Amino acid sequence: MGILAFGINHTTASVDLRGRVAFAPEIVIDSLQEALNHFKGGEMALLSTCNRTEIYFQGDVTDEQVLNWLADHKGLEVDQLRDCYYCYRDQQAVRHIMCVASGLDSLVLGEPQIFGQIKSAYAVGREAGTVSTHLNQVFQSAFAAAKRVRSETAIGQNPVSVAYASVSLAEQIFSDLKQANALLIGAGETIELVARHLRDKQVGSITVANRTLSRAQELAADFAADAILLSDIHDYLPRADIVISSTASQLPVLGKGAVESALKKRKHKPIFMVDIAVPRDIEPEVEMLDDVYLYTVDDLQEVIQDNLRARQDAANLAQEIVDQEANSWSRQQRSLAVVDTIRAFRDSVEKIRDEEVDKALQALQRGQESEAVIETLARNLTNKLMHKPTTRLKQASEEGRDDTISATQDLFGLDKKR
Repeated sequence: MGILAFGINHTTASVDLRGRVAFAPEIVIDSLQEALNHFKGGEMALLSTCNRTEIYFQGDVTDEQVLNWLADHKGLEVDQLRDCYYCYRDQQAVRHIMCVASGLDSLVLGEPQIFGQIKSAYAVGREAGTVSTHLNQVFQSAFAAAKRVRSETAIGQNPVSVAYASVSLAEQIFSDLKQANALLIGAGETIELVARHLRDKQVGSITVANRTLSRAQELAADFAADAILLSDIHDYLPRADIVISSTASQLPVLGKGAVESALKKRKHKPIFMVDIAVPRDIEPEVEMLDDVYLYTVDDLQEVIQDNLRARQDAANLAQEIVDQEANSWSRQQRSLAVVDTIRAFRDSVEKIRDEEVDKALQALQRGQESEAVIETLARNLTNKLMHKPTTRLKQASEEGRDDTISATQDLFGLDKKR
């Protein structure tokens, strides 16, 4: 009963198809239970994010069976999925899950969010009753691998998004972001990510400026921030330690004169600025001012490319860690596979021992000499323990099964030359 990892992701399927295959959180438990009823047993977990949907299964099931179930469950034709799915088994499946948990299979190499998402998939599987002994071992091994990757490599330490790089640069300028006031110009997706990172860094305050006040207020509400119109920037700018701008304006929204005026009111206390917009939101001449640290999207791209190279170097080490952990899982499974054989072998030997001890005790009670009883006990134990192996070895020799003879020699540490 093997392990299977089946899925589609950002490298194999379009965003539209990924959306059609995705599982909303509220239906995951029912879907898991329905699937196990369909497959008549086994264990199963579901990981579903914007970039991937993956099914982790333990039991007797084929790629085609999983493909047909997924297509039927999502109301798709099988051919819509056939050319974009991947499937791994046993050690390769476990290795894939470890890579996913470690961020090595992500759109953004090393991104940390996937670790929380895969832990959630495990927790939901446990809640649904579809994850037990076998997949539990797989997930625990994947968690261990991901933690090693995080602690032993620098894969997650270098920002590789414009938003995160902006905030990381701000951290280098200000020793304590808790004392800094941030002005965010625009209210799009990039500014939302910037606000999220700033909040995570516990920045002192955030103000969102936008052409439409209602949109600024909507975004500000999510981050306990203030909202102002673009026309009010000049009034707020003197209080801003950090200015990050990303609008769709065709003309600059912040000029050199306004920044000079703000600096005078700040008594030339420095301002850190990041202009992410294309075309630029902040006039290039602002960079000439002594007390302004201005970075453009091109500056950030250089940082990001350097960090991507650093992450790739770390990823090579991370792959070695994943290989070690996957091999460790395989060794553990092989050791578990022999447990039943060892137990049966021990039970068989102990049964022979108990029978011969009983015979010896009865002989002693009948008054037989103890020395003769011990000799009989030893001879009978030897004969009975040797009978089956000897018979099977002779049969193996007659049939030319040298591998059985070699395995016996290795098992009992016999001198092969004799």
